[in-house]
Amino acid sequence: MKKLKSILIILAFLTALGALLSPSVQYLLGGAFVNIGYRFQDHLHQLESDEQVEELIRQNRLAAKVREFFPRSEHHPKIALVVCMDARLDTNEIVGDTRRLYYIIRTAGSILSLPEQDMLELAVANGITTIVLTQHTDCAAEKASNDPERRKLLPHLTNEVLAREKRIHEFLNRPEIRERIAKGGLKVLHSTINTSTGEMSSPSVINPEILE
Repeated sequence: MKKLKSILIILAFLTALGALLSPSVQYLLGGAFVNIGYRFQDHLHQLESDEQVEELIRQNRLAAKVREFFPRSEHHPKIALVVCMDARLDTNEIVGDTRRLYYIIRTAGSILSLPEQDMLELAVANGITTIVLTQHTDCAAEKASNDPERRKLLPHLTNEVLAREKRIHEFLNRPEIRERIAKGGLKVLHSTINTSTGEMSSPSVINPEILE
């Protein structure tokens, strides 16, 4: 409890200090603190599954206390990211932002199957104006889809990866989505993520001809 109070006092001081700084400095410092937090934990040894669950609960209790004392601002997302579930892809680091400005949909191989299409259409109805569909280097799902033996073992996954372009075409041709794109109220982009660095390629607009 004493340790928790010390942490909360430090956070209160940093919050008060941040309020006196310019927005650009606050943004820079916030990103630095986030990255420092990652580096504090990265080197720690791997826990066994039971220990991981116990540690998860402890960390959640601490995080909940911090959120209770320092409520976060509400931001309605305008961008939806479809990202592979690969654990090497940390979306907080990829977008460099902690303000919950993004809807994140994570699937194996960034597959846009029917439930994910429904989720995206609902997100668009709730205010999303940009969708970024991503792939990433060294993707295990893509590798499996190119391996005949793995395709036999993982038919559902690999078939969906191979049908990824078809699923995108289906989504873009949904009446509501098609209409929003035509009126300029929705952009659908594509980007490739470098798995090693987390760097995204410059997003490109998905070829409008796919709508035809």
